[in-house]
Amino acid sequence: MPTSAKDLCFEDLRSRILSTDLEPGSDLDESSLAERYGISRTPLREVLQRLAGQGFVQITGNRGAKVASMDIGTMRTFFQTAPMVYANVARLAAENRTTAQLDALKAAQRAFAAATRAADPNQIALANHRFHAITVDMASNPYLAAAMERLLIDHTRLSQTFYRPASDTEKALIAKASEQHDAIIAAIEAREGALAIELTLQHWDLSRDRLERFVRPDPLPVDVLSFKDRKHAL
Repeated sequence: MPTSAKDLCFEDLRSRILSTDLEPGSDLDESSLAERYGISRTPLREVLQRLAGQGFVQITGNRGAKVASMDIGTMRTFFQTAPMVYANVARLAAENRTTAQLDALKAAQRAFAAATRAADPNQIALANHRFHAITVDMASNPYLAAAMERLLIDHTRLSQTFYRPASDTEKALIAKASEQHDAIIAAIEAREGALAIELTLQHWDLSRDRLERFVRPDPLPVDVLSFKDRKHAL
């Protein structure tokens, strides 16, 4: 648990970035942040450096810090890379997990299920982040961990869309996601790596279309004239 103002600042900024309360690419003004968290510039800069080291923040020369962006290039790489990394993490988690880690994963799933029942999108997203972060610990592979931890930042921000259902059908998808978590836990507990991969890929496919809506504009709200008709309408 955080025990200092600097720790509290770190945890709160991390949560605000994951929940998109601080929007991707937005500037982080040191003066206002220092005042908000009751710390001086020096410890604040240490916090920002720590966040930058974990991929939450970008610091560029004299331009200061900003929230890690989610531009088109970043998102293209995310959608190409995420399923490969998630699948391999799941396989290694099944092979290497400990009993204590399995207990932690089950606790994270209980928190996820509770958040879904409360229909709290921010808490659902953060609980989902925790769930998958534990599988990273289980995998015990520093190379995959670095990739997965970075992916989880953008996945959690993107999932704000998935966890704000606009219909009963979309609500059912969230319930299905929770069921898939239970199935993934069972596969990891049984040390069935191939099954863990299959279930993880199904879990990814469940939310992929909704995640893509974060970066894909909705259809225009009005009918657009075809090019053939448009030339007569000028």
